[in-house]
Order: sequence, then C-alpha cells, then structure tokens
Amino acid sequence: MLAQYRTVKGFGQAEIVIKKSRFIGFARPVESEEEAIQFIEGIKKEHWSATHNCSAYMIGERDEIQKASDDGEPSGTAGKPILEVIKNQGLKNVAVVVTRYFGGIMLGAGGLIRAYTDGAVAGLAAAQQVYRVLHREMLVEIDYTWLGKVENEPRGRGMRMGRRLLPIK
Repeated sequence: MLAQYRTVKGFGQAEIVIKKSRFIGFARPVESEEEAIQFIEGIKKEHWSATHNCSAYMIGERDEIQKASDDGEPSGTAGKPILEVIKNQGLKNVAVVVTRYFGGIMLGAGGLIRAYTDGAVAGLAAAQQVYRVLHREMLVEIDYTWLGKVENEPRGRGMRMGRRLLPIK
C-alpha cells in the first residue's frame, strides 16, 4: 500500500469560455470504478442538454484502472487529453468530466485538445489537490504527568496528534 499519494480534496467545478463554447470542468475523488461511473452519469444527467460530456478517470495504487471517453468528439481530442492531465498532475483515485456547450465556432482537433485540457485543469484546480497519507490510530494509556513529554515527541517529528482524555477507572 502506498504511504502517500495525491488526489483531490472534494468536488470541484470551474468554467472557461473558448470561442463562444462553454467548457465546464468537474472533478471529484473516487475510490472505485463504480463510483467514477456514478459521478460521470450524474454530470451527464444534470447537463443532458450539453453537446458533449467527455470524461476520464484513474483509480488504483498503480493506476490499474484508466478510462477515457470522447463522448462524440473526434477520437482522441477530449477523453485522452483529460486523462493526460490527471497523469501529468500525478493524481490517483480521481474522476474528471468536461462538459461542452457548443458556441457555433469549430475549434479543430488542436483547439479541442487544448480546450478539454484547460477544462480539466480548471476543474482539478477547483477541487483542490491534497496528499492522502497512510496513518494508524494509536491509543496510549499513560499517567497524566507524562502527557506533555509523550505529546512532544510525535509533534517534533511533524505528526498530527489528537488527545482524548478518558476517566480513570
């Protein structure tokens, strides 16, 4: 199991406009492929009138599950660029959808790639990237006179500590 990895903190949404087309980037942390599919389907249902809802997700300790969808855009111009953004930012367990409302101006293959890349970057930025760190909760029973000394050692090593004082039995 990985000691730490980068993902997003929560749901994020951001919009950009390129040549009158609206691109709305959505991002969210996911723990399974089913959760990613549910997220994508939810965005598609919410934005059913959009021209395209292109998506990508990457899940697993070693990025075992990677999927991308162009949703009707020319092959390789939407889903793959979104997936590449996830890879380039070093993220794991994340799903991204970029919704497009066509503005009447054709962008061409290069323009689409740039637009979907920018939409994914905006959505991921709105979701706030964080590190997930493997940790273990420990319960230590000590005499109260030792509390300060016992708390000082982990804090000196940069570990977070919580304190629960339990009644004496």
